[in-house]
Amino acid sequence: MQKVLFLEQNLKYQREITSLSDQDSFLVMNRVRDAFDYPIHFHPEMELNFIVNGKGMRRNVGYSSDEIDNYELVLVGPNVFHGWDMFKCDHAVHEVTIQFHNDLFSSSLLRRSLMRPLKEMFQRSVHGILFKKQEVKKIASRLLKVSELDGIDYFLELFSILYDLSKTPGQKLLSAAERPADDFENSDKTKLLYNYIQQNYPKKITLDEVAQLLNMSKVSFNRFMKKTTNHTFIEYLNEVRIDNAARLLAGMDYSISEIAYMCGFNNIANFNRIFKKIKKLTPSAYRKKFYNFKHVE
Repeated sequence: MQKVLFLEQNLKYQREITSLSDQDSFLVMNRVRDAFDYPIHFHPEMELNFIVNGKGMRRNVGYSSDEIDNYELVLVGPNVFHGWDMFKCDHAVHEVTIQFHNDLFSSSLLRRSLMRPLKEMFQRSVHGILFKKQEVKKIASRLLKVSELDGIDYFLELFSILYDLSKTPGQKLLSAAERPADDFENSDKTKLLYNYIQQNYPKKITLDEVAQLLNMSKVSFNRFMKKTTNHTFIEYLNEVRIDNAARLLAGMDYSISEIAYMCGFNNIANFNRIFKKIKKLTPSAYRKKFYNFKHVE
């Protein structure tokens, strides 16, 4: 791997609001992409990212950056900076991304002797883990097909993949520096905001009520929003609503107008406009494209 960049530790990165709901066990996205342009970000969920045909792309994890080869499999721990960009790659790339809550596997389960490899892998994930190419090739077909499964078979296969990975040799820590869990400012307030928005996004939410919830003036709250999410309050709320709408479009049979209403939009034209601005596709085009965007409850 060619070292191409070192990420300065004082840079501010965006907190991503993922589409993984409290009821989901896993969120799996299986897609072919022509571009990776999402900024470097972090989120409290863990993420397993598998890339095929990615030679020339650049991986940013923690405080390190490298040009990647054709096969890439990385486990990213909670709140670790990460992001991939095209760099020298000029062709389509196949990506499978699996996200799951960091408390999906309880501490009581992970204390069992059998689970020790998994527990230790999760502990190392705060540095980002790159798996050896030879080991990745052994399970590549399983990663590519996992979104075709359903129900308990789906859950068990994903669990099996993680467990098998935990026992593979040659795991490489990508970032020597561990990012503390409370590295970003006002983490308690951020968690309170996140939970409140997730619970109430289908109904009307005003800036005044959220600022009051966090015991802030509107000026202080606007400053807080920009610093912690890189969005205004309305942009942040729309991101949450659109992400939840995208989840429903990819996995449910509700009509587009029903989904718009369920996610807090009373005007279908406004919903279509905001959805396209955020997702770069119309709601109908998104539904057709992401049929393998799958949630496991």
